[in-house]
Amino acid sequence: MGKIGFTTNDHPTLGIEIELGLVDHRSMALASGYDDLAEVLDESVTGVKHELMQCVLEINTGVCKTIDDAKTDLEAKLCAVERAADEVGVRLWWGASHPFSLWRDQQVTSNERYMGLVEMLQEMARRLITYGMHVHVGVDSGDKAVMICDRMMRHLPTLLAISTSSPFWEGRTTGLQSFRSKVMEGLPTAGLPTLMRNWSEYVWLVNHMVDTGFINTIREIWWDVRPHHNFGTVEVRVCDMPGNLDHTLAIAAMIQCLVQSLSDEIDNGAYQHDCHPMMVRQNKWRAARFGLEAELVDSFTYQTKPVHTVVSELADLLMPTAKRLGCDQWLARCEQLARETSWSQRQLDLYEETGSLVDVVRQLTTESRISQPIES
Repeated sequence: MGKIGFTTNDHPTLGIEIELGLVDHRSMALASGYDDLAEVLDESVTGVKHELMQCVLEINTGVCKTIDDAKTDLEAKLCAVERAADEVGVRLWWGASHPFSLWRDQQVTSNERYMGLVEMLQEMARRLITYGMHVHVGVDSGDKAVMICDRMMRHLPTLLAISTSSPFWEGRTTGLQSFRSKVMEGLPTAGLPTLMRNWSEYVWLVNHMVDTGFINTIREIWWDVRPHHNFGTVEVRVCDMPGNLDHTLAIAAMIQCLVQSLSDEIDNGAYQHDCHPMMVRQNKWRAARFGLEAELVDSFTYQTKPVHTVVSELADLLMPTAKRLGCDQWLARCEQLARETSWSQRQLDLYEETGSLVDVVRQLTTESRISQPIES
């Protein structure tokens, strides 16, 4: 690949990508319906994309300055997508894994790149029936992006813990709050990234992987956090797909504040406290296993703290940044959701109450809807 340029951003711009499942409106099972939905979607709607599997739909915001801008963007696109989904008989599933559908029943999108990924990754690609949210925040240089990725590592388990929404897999209770994170880790270039000191080292690593045939393009690096050279952003990819738009925006606000706060620290001069990768890995496991009930190890004191305490302390630290970015109310929402029932636990509770995974999907797809359904 050679030299990789980094697009400079002079503002912590924001971009949010959400992956939603498509489910049949009667059976509540996953439906390979993206192409059908795209055919009836209003042509003026941008930022709606197919993914590897036909049962997945991705919605991307444009480049936004604030969380409120992203909210306006996503609401408009979601309403249009819901209208198209109604026409073709599907609903949108807000969760990181579907409770009962089988991955082997899902159709791969007919696309040369996707077919190549399936050929290379085999079953690891075919079982990738998971849904996450990705948040891009603009930074001003490649070196800055790499430094922020390193410093962001210790916060990734917290972000996972407050977003967990995948307790089921193929009709089974997995015992985990985020089974999606374990599925993703089956990919050779996913999960926690390696530590890198600067943009040069990142470019060397990418070139090495391409030159040795390990990856075909830079797009095949799916780390939990990564620099994105085209957009000029730090992209955080660790989160499960939250169960509604409100929680999605709150978590995105915390991520935007984290990136900007770390950027400010770097500009003002700060010693980088090393957080041992094994400690991050341990905390990520705790978050995946227990979600909001996890006890996370503090990288400074080595003592454990409940997630709600970690989130509260982090929100206090980030609040001055949030006020500058105009998202202080959204950041405060994170403190509240850290004390509520997680989306994973909500699914488990509904299943215990109804005894039916079909009813779990039906109720949650109804509650997460943005627009009023078309009357039949």
